[in-house]
This record gives sequence, structure tokens and C-alpha cells, in this order.
Amino acid sequence: MSTEQRPTSVTQDPNTKVSPFAAFKIRSFRFQWSADAMTTWGSEMETLILGWYILVATDSPLLVGLLGALRFSGTLTAPVVGVIADRMSRKLMLIVLRTGAGLSALALLILAVTDLIQPWHVFAIASISGMLRPADNVLRQSLIADTVPRNLLMNASGLARTTQDTARIVGALLGATLLSKLGLGWAYVGVTIFYTLSVLVGLGISTVRSSIPVKRANPITDMKQGLRYMVDSSVIQPIMFLAFLVNATAFPLTNGLLPVVARDVYKHDENGLALMVAVFAIGALLGSMLMAVVANSRRPERFMMLTMAVWYILLILFAQTDSDPLGLLLLALIGASISFCMVSMSVVLMTFTKFEMRGRVMGIRMLAVYGLPMGLVIGGWLIEQYGVPFTITGYAIVGLIALVLSVLKWPKLITGFSTEERG
Repeated sequence: MSTEQRPTSVTQDPNTKVSPFAAFKIRSFRFQWSADAMTTWGSEMETLILGWYILVATDSPLLVGLLGALRFSGTLTAPVVGVIADRMSRKLMLIVLRTGAGLSALALLILAVTDLIQPWHVFAIASISGMLRPADNVLRQSLIADTVPRNLLMNASGLARTTQDTARIVGALLGATLLSKLGLGWAYVGVTIFYTLSVLVGLGISTVRSSIPVKRANPITDMKQGLRYMVDSSVIQPIMFLAFLVNATAFPLTNGLLPVVARDVYKHDENGLALMVAVFAIGALLGSMLMAVVANSRRPERFMMLTMAVWYILLILFAQTDSDPLGLLLLALIGASISFCMVSMSVVLMTFTKFEMRGRVMGIRMLAVYGLPMGLVIGGWLIEQYGVPFTITGYAIVGLIALVLSVLKWPKLITGFSTEERG
């Protein structure tokens, strides 16, 4: 097991060009990127396969939204995971969680190949997988911040985001092909293989030890310290609000409800859905790669706000069309804007958080993801009642209004945080 001290911050001229793949020079990051890619590829295959299965089996957008919501059922446990992550090996926790994800996929594989699978099986196992997903996100973000120097965080975050973007391309196309040609069982063979490879590759991630002695306080005390740390931070407060906002009002379209849009608006089958997901992911991938090049942004918070506004405007435009070419173009642009926004948000959060508080802060930050299951369930119901255009447009307008109000409350999101606030 490789053990390292956490990297120190390196002062660097903001105008200095950084290689698009600079973070890959760090051995641990190479292993983590590969392991994260395998996990996310399997997860995205799973999302497309099960979303389409439930839509066809039940013909209910509400149940599709509920399935998407269950993928985040463990969000409330994320702060506890963060506390534990500050007290033990984050690498070990990541390996254990991904082993659990692989076992849940294996269970669905067995049900599918024996032709015993029913929708309730999917919901039950999705609930179990959902307990693991938020914890996985907490740990992978914490490990990146642990092993990558501060001057390369934007680069590393952009590269890390590409695992999600390539996963949507690979997962959508491979998942749809296997599902349509060979059936649910063979599609799940691919999912299980990806999860298994993730565990094996993840063994190469370094175990990082803090150079600051950590007192082993009561876990409840640790969590309270994390909450107090966040409340006292004038930077982290608005980031948490904005994270909740986009999860509730912007992400539902691409993170759960797209199967409904593909079938009801564009009249596609699972292969048409796969094309939509892949085009969206290509846009997101290009955005992530561009963010990896822009490694020394002085004001990531300002760029985050700009791209968030663009994201909402693109959603409104997407809701008004049923044209395949225009819809695909808008999906690609939405993907790019998401990468610009979320990479900037991650960099702000990681930069302003002390090492010894990182697990707790990342864990509590995952509570913001709870906006997504809320948005998915409400969005599924709204689509059943009022249709796709009304729902997406309404969500985006609410998001834009909240974005304006957040600037009025926290003007430094636009003017920029001070050097002291940047820690």
C-alpha cells in the first residue's frame, strides 16, 4: 500500500501554461482516474439500462423519476461518511464501497439471466446502490484534493470530470447496444465487469496521511465541527446553496428524466436515447478538457456563476424544440456548460477547505445532492400532469430567479472573494 504525505501548495504564476494532462504525472491520480472511470462507466450503463427498463415496464415518468431519486438515497449519510473519512483510510473506504456496488450489480445480473427480474427488484437494488453512490463521490473528491497540489486542482478536477463524460458516451452506446441486441442480462455482464475492474485498479491509489495530528474526538463532535466550519465560512455557504439549486432545478433533465424526453418528445427507442446521452456527454467531455487546460483561473467563482446562468438559458431553449438536430446541438451545449460550472464549483470548494476538514465538508456538501431526487420525483409528476416543455421551462426559470437572488445576498460571487477568504 502506497503511503504519502499530502502535497503542499505550490505558488505559480497564473499566466503560466499548464499541460492539459499535468495531473497525470502524479501516480496516485493516474490510478484514481482509471478506477473512477471504470466505476462511472458501469454506473452510467446501469442508469440508462434500468431507466429504459422501468419506462417500458411501467409506462410511468413518475416511476422513472423515482428510480433516479433512489440512486441518491444515501445522500443523508454522506456527512457521516465524511466524518469517518477524516478518521481512517479514504482509499480503503472507496474500495469497500465499490465492492458493494459490484455485488449489487451481480445480484441484478443473476435475476436478469434467470428471467426472474421484476420492477420491484430494480427499485430495491437501486436503493442499495443509492446508499453507496454519495459516499463514493465524497471519497473520490477528497482523495483528489489530498494527492494533487493546489496549483493543479483545476487541471485535476477537469480531468476527473472527464470520467463522468466519457462514461456517458461509453455507457450510453454500449448499454443501449447490449440491451437492444442481447437483452438485459448480457447488458448487466458489462456493468459487473466495469465495477470489478474499478476495485482492482483502485488498489493502486495512494493512502495519504495528514501532516497535522488529528484528535480522535467523538464522531458527533467531528460532524458539529464540520458544520461550524462551513457556517463560519463566507465562501462555502453560497456554494452549498448553489449546489442544492442546480441539483433540484437543472440536473433532473440529464440525470434521470432524459428517457422520458427521448420517448415522449423525440419518439426515440433505447438507441435514440443512447444517441442523445452520447451527444450530451461529448459536449460535457469537451468542456471538461477545456477546464483542464485552464488550470490557473483567478476567479473560479465568477466563471461558475456565468456558466450556471448559461446552463439555465440553454435548458429553456431545449424545452421549446422537438427538432432532432437542434435538440442534439443544445444537449451538447448543455453538457459543456455543466462541466464549466461544476468543475469551477469543485475547485472553489476544495481550495477553501483545510485538509483536516475536507472529508467532513465534502460529506456535508453531498447533502446538496438531495435536491436531485426531490427534483426528479417532482419533475416526473409534473411531466405526467403538464408535459415535458412546461416542466423543464418552469424548473429553469425558478433556477434563474434563485441565481439572481443569490448574487444579491452574496455579491462576492461576482466581485470575487478576498485573499484572506481564500485561505
